[in-house]
Amino acid sequence: MIVEVCANSVESALIAEKAGADRLELCSELGIGGITPSYGVLSRIREMVTIPVHILIRPRSGHFSYSDAEFSVMLADIDRCVEMGFEGIVSGVLHPEFILDKDRTMALVERAAGRQFTFHRAFDWVADPIQTLTELEAIGVDNILSSGQGNTALEGMGILKELNYKAVNCKIIPAAGIRSEIALELRALGFTAIHLSGINMYQNLDSGSKVSMMTPGLLSEDAIALTDNEIIEDVIKTVK
Repeated sequence: MIVEVCANSVESALIAEKAGADRLELCSELGIGGITPSYGVLSRIREMVTIPVHILIRPRSGHFSYSDAEFSVMLADIDRCVEMGFEGIVSGVLHPEFILDKDRTMALVERAAGRQFTFHRAFDWVADPIQTLTELEAIGVDNILSSGQGNTALEGMGILKELNYKAVNCKIIPAAGIRSEIALELRALGFTAIHLSGINMYQNLDSGSKVSMMTPGLLSEDAIALTDNEIIEDVIKTVK
């Protein structure tokens, strides 16, 4: 069974490799579901890690329907990853109605230039997972990362088993809440890969900060944070 570890930093990647992971999915900011890591992280990983690495291509947090500008960023990020020799791409696009955006997802697959392509957990939002599996196989997706549309793989086990049974050309990779006992159950059911972060929080400051840099109001899965033209114009008009 392939054990894929979702690594959120160079340090996490090195720990996962030392622990025996078969492959990494590299991202940043796990707390918001992951976004594309910086060039600095990519370059250090390319120099320091020897196991295969797949890169998450997601330009922001929130939902999975993207503007033209955001999509152009995704294509450029894939180009950079291909140039750097990474083994796989993890990405995907949905329409606002929670159905697969086949055209844009196909464009991402083609841009990956033959690298392994994993459709990420946007899959867990689609209205019809079985139909979406068929569509993803038709456009050449190699893997689907999924919790079976549950909060954990255990909760979504019924859909995961159905997906695994019906998949022909695409590997179903269970994710979310994976620990040893669940991994053993998944292996017994015939799954050949699993995905986990194995994250713990480690206190490395003696005391908390006086002013929080977190803004919960900017975190949403049905809206995006975007600069407001009127606010900027008003401030500029005031000070200029």
